[in-house]
Amino acid sequence: MTIAKLIPETVAKLTQPDLYWDETLKGFGLNVRRDARGNIQRSWIIQYRIGKQQRKLKLGDAAKLNAKQARKKADELFAQITLGQDPQGEKKAARAAERAGPTLTLRSALDKYIEMKEAEVREGTYRENSLKITRLYLLGAQYFGPLHKVDINAVTRQAVAGRLHEIRQASSDITAGRARAQLKAAFTRLMLEGLTDVDANPCNDTKGQTKRSERNRTLSPDELRAVWNACDMNTDFGKIVRLLILTGCRREEIGGLMWSEINQDAGTISLPAERTKNHRAHTLTLPAMALDILASVPRMVDREYLFGVRSIGFRSWQVAMAHFKPDGITDEWKLHDIRRSVATGMADLGILPHVIENVLNHVSGHKAGIAGIYNRSKGEREMKNALAMWSEHIASIVSGGENKVVTLRVS
Repeated sequence: MTIAKLIPETVAKLTQPDLYWDETLKGFGLNVRRDARGNIQRSWIIQYRIGKQQRKLKLGDAAKLNAKQARKKADELFAQITLGQDPQGEKKAARAAERAGPTLTLRSALDKYIEMKEAEVREGTYRENSLKITRLYLLGAQYFGPLHKVDINAVTRQAVAGRLHEIRQASSDITAGRARAQLKAAFTRLMLEGLTDVDANPCNDTKGQTKRSERNRTLSPDELRAVWNACDMNTDFGKIVRLLILTGCRREEIGGLMWSEINQDAGTISLPAERTKNHRAHTLTLPAMALDILASVPRMVDREYLFGVRSIGFRSWQVAMAHFKPDGITDEWKLHDIRRSVATGMADLGILPHVIENVLNHVSGHKAGIAGIYNRSKGEREMKNALAMWSEHIASIVSGGENKVVTLRVS
């Protein structure tokens, strides 16, 4: 029997044993029956097709799950079914596996994978950071938790695709892409170690992170001033953004900055190769404005990172940017545009291209030969002078004065 819409008022009146289907949500229904004692029992169900097979799945007792909750649960399951998942089939498989006895579940296999990683990644702070990120994506309930109890050999491409869709909806495309990369690497290793009999990596042919088109947005001096002035220096994000403006570093390099990477006596930050995009160690001698910002960060006991979460550094980029509204900037902009603006602004000040590349830790063809490494100390002095010159320029535009263009000298 079809009902216009299953809501509490109509459900309470359904006392005759029958299947009542909701007209507004196809496949969503209420099963009314009498038990052995003649009492009325109501339970929510969904009906769907997988290939040519029709499935029915009980969602829960109507006495414990109200109409709104049942409808929401049905919507979520129908979304998974659209992506190729079979909730009833998975439920039967889980029961069969439980009856068959212990198997190597995805969670057990991932634990073994992480043990192998722990034995191979070299000691150090980066090792701990890397392993924490791996554990977060692979063992975190919010990522692949619903698949953890599934037999490692029964994890399908459809199941992985469904989880990635849920992660993308709950978090972001970037988070889903990173979770996928971690799971794909794990399956590749588990297949090599013979811990799974799957014919192909179930992450293959699933949606990865969407490739973004190349941007060329730069911030004008007025826009840089607006961004600088909008920074709340009582927050980690405000300090990070100002350091990005002064150094041209990538956001992850500053957001993940550690006390061990700072030499206060020399006034430098030294990023290890593991933390840079091109895997080249990078040292910058900071101008006074940047050093003052670092000095304003309180150092806490047993905390290696300057910003963000104790164990992984700053990660709340999307949330912070959503609340960061510099006055006067109407066109869309992103944090990485600051880095491009630093490069463009330095060029406008007359700083030589190879010096700008050194400051940004870019790698171009000429650096592969002797010419790229012959005079490291000269390069460091050039970078120091370039950052000092850029800092003066920022101080000038922030104060509203004229740009100070200084002749770059190498002593």
